[in-house]
Amino acid sequence: MMEAIANIEEFVKDTKTYDQFADNKILCHAVAYNLQCIGECAYKLSREFVASHSDIDWMAIEGLRHVLVHDYYAVNFRTVWSVVTDDLPALKEWLNRKEQLRKVQFV
Repeated sequence: MMEAIANIEEFVKDTKTYDQFADNKILCHAVAYNLQCIGECAYKLSREFVASHSDIDWMAIEGLRHVLVHDYYAVNFRTVWSVVTDDLPALKEWLNRKEQLRKVQFV
């Protein structure tokens, strides 16, 4: 997940608005692909893990993946942009906190 988030951050680093994002079809699809990767990772998490980490909306992450993969003609890139700007930073922060905990536990 962190690699896909890093990819997205790199891709959109010079993109400040939705209109700039939407005007670049290659960028839109590169971001969508990496969101699919994040969703696939979430989809493969055990139900026990998901249940014990309910502070993340795993169903929404999986749901976005399903739309991006199966309903690609219905993808709303305004929603994709919103996920990138509003939701991805919080997921990254959460994953970073968990990584720090894991490092402490196994050092």
